[in-house]
Amino acid sequence: MELQQLRYVVEVADTLSFTRAAERCFVTQSALSHQIASLERELGRRLFVRSSRSVRLSEAGAAFVAHARIALRAAEEAKEDAAAADGVVEGTLRIGVIPTVTAVDVPALLVTYCAAHPRVRVELQVGNSDTLTAKVRSGELDVALLGLREGVPPKGVASRVLSRERLVAVFPQGHPQGGSRGMELSDLAGMTFADFPAGTSGRAQSDGAFLAAGLSRDVAFEADSATLILGLVEAGLAVTLLAPGTVARSAARVVTAQVHRGPVRVEYLAWDAAAARQVARAFVAVVDALVDAPVYDEAGPEINSEPASH
Repeated sequence: MELQQLRYVVEVADTLSFTRAAERCFVTQSALSHQIASLERELGRRLFVRSSRSVRLSEAGAAFVAHARIALRAAEEAKEDAAAADGVVEGTLRIGVIPTVTAVDVPALLVTYCAAHPRVRVELQVGNSDTLTAKVRSGELDVALLGLREGVPPKGVASRVLSRERLVAVFPQGHPQGGSRGMELSDLAGMTFADFPAGTSGRAQSDGAFLAAGLSRDVAFEADSATLILGLVEAGLAVTLLAPGTVARSAARVVTAQVHRGPVRVEYLAWDAAAARQVARAFVAVVDALVDAPVYDEAGPEINSEPASH
């Protein structure tokens, strides 16, 4: 059994395609298939169930892949630690980012990081805070930039507060409330809203504030994109509550208003609390140098009992 065989199995499991897995591994499909078949003969069981139209993991394959991921990560960390002994940071940094992050300029941050650590490959994926937090906990991601409602820090990970922003009400241009500095949540309760999907951390910020105020609201439009939400507002179909930085970056023709006692969003940098890789520790150090007043929450899984909420 060889590490390369494990890599091939994991890639097929992730893509459910021998063709795409071979492309991602930069080998021919025949070479990849041959290596997986050799491994299956060694194990005495099929790892994949193949048909003319699909590929899926067998029961044995699912069990094997879970351990293969651990083995590959251990091998990667062994190589990184050996380099770190000589003062070199190398490996692959896997970072997750919410699409509405405003506390840092992500491209500029990555340019700074890569300049400081040129032997590190950076892989980035975008998602919502709940999904990204779970991936940091499981080891699928090394670090993540999150946006959560105030009072609900990310669970089961180490974290650092990057910023706090009170959400603003967003209206189409010409709305009489545009520019107001003294709105209350009760002034918004009767309006039609566009917001992130129910159950996501993005939605929890506003839902929590309305619930705490004893108010209900009509969320007629759900979208996982701030751009689409702002488009719905621009078209006059709804109003919304978003971070002011998110609105400022948008080209949507909208106006905002400050909301007294409105929801607050906290942006965090999160990483593995128990065993952060060298590439992750180096990333945290770069963020510390760029963002003032680091605030850490090193609480483990048993401390923060509430679910993470984007």
